[in-house]
Amino acid sequence: MILPFSRSDNARNRRDENAIRLRAGWLAVAAAVVTISLKFTAYGLTGSAGLLSDAVESLANLVTASAVLISIWYASRPVDRSHNYGHGKVEFFASGIEGIFIILAAISIAWIGIVRLFDPHQLESLGLGTLIAVAATAVNLVVGRMLIRVGRAQLSPALTADGRHIMTDVWTTAGVLAGLAVVAYSGWLWVDAVIALVLAVNIAITGWRLLNVGINGLMDRALPVEDELIVRKAVEAALRNAPDPRTTYHALRTREAGNRRFVDFHLLVPGQVNVGDAHALASMLEQAVHDALPGVETTVHIEPLEDDASWRDSDLLPIERADAHLTGTGTGARR
Repeated sequence: MILPFSRSDNARNRRDENAIRLRAGWLAVAAAVVTISLKFTAYGLTGSAGLLSDAVESLANLVTASAVLISIWYASRPVDRSHNYGHGKVEFFASGIEGIFIILAAISIAWIGIVRLFDPHQLESLGLGTLIAVAATAVNLVVGRMLIRVGRAQLSPALTADGRHIMTDVWTTAGVLAGLAVVAYSGWLWVDAVIALVLAVNIAITGWRLLNVGINGLMDRALPVEDELIVRKAVEAALRNAPDPRTTYHALRTREAGNRRFVDFHLLVPGQVNVGDAHALASMLEQAVHDALPGVETTVHIEPLEDDASWRDSDLLPIERADAHLTGTGTGARR
């Protein structure tokens, strides 16, 4: 049976989406190069530990943006014999790598702050250095917001993580500039070192969060509860039109791999239903899920309703039934 949404349409849409993600990845790399140049120039003019810390984080930006670009390119490759579900999970790997680099950058920044706390340096050319840092922040603000927007629209965890990292860099630079203003008006050189230490803690927290995103993705984390409820409601609404009212489903599972999302569940049909009718019903359910969450790849496993084995064939069933009581939905079919 040919579904209203064809596999070729899905493949063409994925190619277009991959092109958008690749352009965003290249932009992130270019922005990192520009901001590194600006921030190290600002540090060279002022000698500020805060600006040096900010520049070190931008070096991490370049490394991670490059990793993100490579991961997006690799994730865009079509399925092959060795990767039957595609290559999208590499984006979660990139998110984890980004988290590790950010944590390492935070450690370096903390060391800079500690050294400067015990050996403060006189700051110079704060006016020009500040202007250059502001220019770098403006670049990061525009690029960071764009990456988050594209990452969310294209379901790309790597781009979203990189955008959040860059937005953290924006706030980092803002904090540095605020500290430099305090130093300029008060002459308290130790403030510069304290800012570096505070930024190190903030950056480390961001790195830990991104590392968790990567770990959860590589462990086949389910789709958000909101998305799963959308899928369940779509399936249950479609089953109301089933020829036999006894038809039900259970063992619904979801996962995501980069920008690809997968759903599978067991469809329990009366034994007298022939193969063709069962397949037509499964195709209708796939269409219903696709309409509810466009782009989702759905697999339906058909089982005989009367067979006892069909009702105890998944370790997920107790969890599903418990969730049905909590959410008040019709999920968690039982005999």
